[in-house]
Amino acid sequence: MSTIVTQDGTQIFYKDWGTGRPVVFSHGWPLNADAWDAQMLFLLRQGYRVIAHDRRGHGRSGQPFAGNDMDTYADDLAALLDTLDLREATLVGHSTGGGEVAHYIGRHGTKRVAKVVLIGAVPPIMLKTDANPGGLPLDVFDSIRKGVAENRSQFYRDLATPFFGFNRPDAKVVQGTIDAFWAQGMTGGIHGQYECIREFSEVDYTEDLKKIDVPTLILHGDDDQIVPIDDSGRLSAKIVKNATLKVYEGGSHGMCVVNADRVNADLLAFIQS
Repeated sequence: MSTIVTQDGTQIFYKDWGTGRPVVFSHGWPLNADAWDAQMLFLLRQGYRVIAHDRRGHGRSGQPFAGNDMDTYADDLAALLDTLDLREATLVGHSTGGGEVAHYIGRHGTKRVAKVVLIGAVPPIMLKTDANPGGLPLDVFDSIRKGVAENRSQFYRDLATPFFGFNRPDAKVVQGTIDAFWAQGMTGGIHGQYECIREFSEVDYTEDLKKIDVPTLILHGDDDQIVPIDDSGRLSAKIVKNATLKVYEGGSHGMCVVNADRVNADLLAFIQS
């Protein structure tokens, strides 16, 4: 396996395929780099270099006690880009990974970045606050913590259904997709995944979004039951300079799988533009 070792000694697993212009993917919670299979295979076959890592505490990366916070996640991403000496990269973040990409730019700038894509991403902030009245109440995230702590295996099986919109009347339920979601979640460690809940729900990425100064594409489903579009994608599109928002009508949070062909086409067109 390919790994880098961060300053605190944590091993970060990554995939690095191809030799073209680099596209770097940051996955959502509680998944790993395999969540990007459809996009990586497609862009690889289009001549791009595709790179995806497992966030610490997730997948095949180390499971340290410390550092399960967005500052460290962003610094881990920076270590990967620096180690591979990537330049003119397109950064693609889904869900929590969108927060990771935004915070990476907030902390490290865009010297290695040509473009940004945020897909069903959590910024600017999911939590309901006085400054963000349209957000979700804290008890929503406390219930996620409870589910992970009590029986994360069952919780991940149950979560997959709304994640992919399989609870909608016209949905075509794909058991393999549910199984893959569960398997990815269970490869990670309970401590890191539990700690990560705060990072995708309670961290405010507004100032990070303001620092994005490269072309940015925002893709979001208007039936996203996990990260509702009105308090995420639509707001981010107003904050990021010259961002383009594409709304997937009826799209779920799992659009990279359910709508893979469309997402792939939009990614390719944006990267080539």
